[in-house]
Amino acid sequence: MPIDPEALLAARIPDSIQQYGWRDCALYALALGAGLHPADEAELAFVDETRLKVEPTLVNVLADPGFWLRDLPLGLDWRRTVHGEQSIRLHRPLAAEGRVRGVTRIVDLADKGPDKGALLYAERDLFDMADGALLATLQQTVFCRGDGGFGGAASVRPAPRPLPEREPDARVECPTSPQAALIYRLSADLNPLHIDPAAAREAGFDRPILHGMASFGVAGHGLVRQCCAGAPERVRAMSGRFRAPVYPGETLRLDVWLEQPGQARFRAVAAGRDAIAIDNGTFEFGEAQ
Repeated sequence: MPIDPEALLAARIPDSIQQYGWRDCALYALALGAGLHPADEAELAFVDETRLKVEPTLVNVLADPGFWLRDLPLGLDWRRTVHGEQSIRLHRPLAAEGRVRGVTRIVDLADKGPDKGALLYAERDLFDMADGALLATLQQTVFCRGDGGFGGAASVRPAPRPLPEREPDARVECPTSPQAALIYRLSADLNPLHIDPAAAREAGFDRPILHGMASFGVAGHGLVRQCCAGAPERVRAMSGRFRAPVYPGETLRLDVWLEQPGQARFRAVAAGRDAIAIDNGTFEFGEAQ
């Protein structure tokens, strides 16, 4: 039965509220690989409460609404949904502690046809409950493989600009821990695909895979190091399209192109398999203070 686009666009996704502190920030950073080299002072700054730097991509797990695609009566075939794209825009740097509210809504739909599925576009605003300020805007594209053919437009968003064809200006190695998925799931997403070997095999993988959003965070951590001299408060925005899974313990290689001051493009590759994990990436950052 085709989905009802009007009902989907009118759906009410409950707001989420979260109190977080430095331990949440440090746990998230550990999942991204901070501290893999315990003598690296720059890396320790993301896990040491006395001088804590906050990962900009932490916004992805703060006040998360959970698996609402499954938990709400939306009429979607949630078992066949895949996270396709993610973008974040930070309106001010994250503090190491606070109380935040997440407001999530479905903002658009695209119909790729009954044989190809549909694209669902969701947006989440993250607010600081201390002063009501907007901290970040997150956009998510979900590929709903079983829900096409409802009669909507085939395309509602412009296609991403291809990456430059020239050699990248920089390559950044971002190792991950064999325990990365086990740590990341303590911040968000308890899907058994990331911890249970049997669930992973049932999904077609020989072992549990890393969360796509964890790979996104690993890439963000590397881009802060490469483009922002390790200063996360300089980050303005980041986006990317998910292409292939990453296994915990693999190294992500970032190919980075500097297009103009404050703007870079990137691709994240699982180096050992030469598999593109994140494609068509964009990264925006401000000047050093």
